Amino acid sequence: MLALHGARARLRPPQPSDFRTLFEWFSDPEVVAPYDRFVSEPYDEFVRSMSGSASDPSSLAPRFVVERAKEPGPVGVVGHFTPHPVLETIEVWYIIGDRAARGQGLGREAVGLLADHLFATTSVERVGATCDVENLASCRLAEGLGFRREGTLRQAFYHHGRWHDVHLYGITRAERSPPASPG
Repeated sequence: MLALHGARARLRPPQPSDFRTLFEWFSDPEVVAPYDRFVSEPYDEFVRSMSGSASDPSSLAPRFVVERAKEPGPVGVVGHFTPHPVLETIEVWYIIGDRAARGQGLGREAVGLLADHLFATTSVERVGATCDVENLASCRLAEGLGFRREGTLRQAFYHHGRWHDVHLYGITRAERSPPASPG
């Protein structure tokens, strides 16, 4: 089983024993909905989407559970997907579902581990992230990892009864992986 390790965070594939916790996060409008659409689905559909996500590059299901490095148990999830059929980029997303784990740098480390993993295991030259312009914490997370704001899509995302602008962020392989020192 593939696991990615950082100083504070560990990423591992979701297991069936995690599904109930993850489902509860995705069913909680306070966790998902402040800056995203909220769509409640039945548990069996959630499990089906989780079970098929590994082989589907367009799947929005979580790819990894985020845990504290020294304390097992889910605190969040991260995922990635291919957002466009022609552009060669991968988009990452992230949720720290455990409110007590927020603001501790776990999300930032988890997204960094995921970006490094994607650069190490794929030929993609760019990893992107999209953030609602009102989601300042998410924008800070991306910028803190070296993602550059590449633009703003106006009125691109509809949720909570109105259209929202979103910032596009990206980081290239060369920006994430500094050149090796000589000799």
